[in-house]
Amino acid sequence: MKKKYVIAVDLGGTKIACALTDLEGNIINENTIPTNAQEGEQEVLKRMFLVIEKVLEDSKKNSDEIKAIGIGSPGPLDSDKGIILDPPNLPLKNVDIVKYIEDRFKIKTYLENDANAAAIGEYLFGAGKETRNMVYITVSTGIGAGAIIDGKIYRGATCNALELGHVTILPDGPRCNCGNFGCLEVLASGTAIAREANKNLAHGIESSLNNYKKITSYEVFKEASLGDKMSLEVVNKALGYLGIGIANAITAFDPQKVIIGGGVAMAGDMLFDKVRKVVKERCFKVLNESCEIVQASLKTKSGIIGAAAVAITESK
Repeated sequence: MKKKYVIAVDLGGTKIACALTDLEGNIINENTIPTNAQEGEQEVLKRMFLVIEKVLEDSKKNSDEIKAIGIGSPGPLDSDKGIILDPPNLPLKNVDIVKYIEDRFKIKTYLENDANAAAIGEYLFGAGKETRNMVYITVSTGIGAGAIIDGKIYRGATCNALELGHVTILPDGPRCNCGNFGCLEVLASGTAIAREANKNLAHGIESSLNNYKKITSYEVFKEASLGDKMSLEVVNKALGYLGIGIANAITAFDPQKVIIGGGVAMAGDMLFDKVRKVVKERCFKVLNESCEIVQASLKTKSGIIGAAAVAITESK
């Protein structure tokens, strides 16, 4: 039987997304469930099995028709050995995830850093299709990045290159989940934006955000777009830090494109105008002028299509 499909798993701190795709990256069936990370390692693994089984069942496919499984996971990890090492936002430590999945489903499985996976997805099927050198940055619960150099994903010596979210931006800044202080992630992620806004509200600062029971970065961006002063200050501060991080990546890698994905990128012009302004101020003119900063064209599907792209490319 010809194997015409792959399974993609996008493992995140809050949700696990899974899809069956064809070899051109088209989603045929998908399902998403909460990660329940607070319940520990075994629960996360159980839920990964559950969502894969659900997608297979709903697709009416069996393992003989599946070419490979691709998993995109937060780092640090060892993609060569298939081991998730110790991600800050997941209760997984030295977990041989590839062995777990292969033993359960008898399908060849590949592990990749989630941002690397999304970079491969955008390179093959999205906004990076016309490039040979690009950087993908995801800004959501956390911040991650991946780089395509001369048409190939750049993993580095330990498979953990471009942990841009854990580059130090503010040495005396707040403590990050990774243990460092002043990381880009703790300053400019969606989580960071919501935390800063909530802190300001707790200190009694007047804001239209007081009208919400729960505040995420979505509400902060929404109120900022409507002119709320406090929300604007929080957003501009975070995006200023993000711009610095992206300027550093451009200076280091000289890409044709920087592609920004993740939930925070859905803020659109508010984010991209600010980031482009900061990059222009901080990069050499030739680097700034030769690099486009654009939104991920796969948008909210970058992670899942990226995991599929890993399965497709690694199983050739």
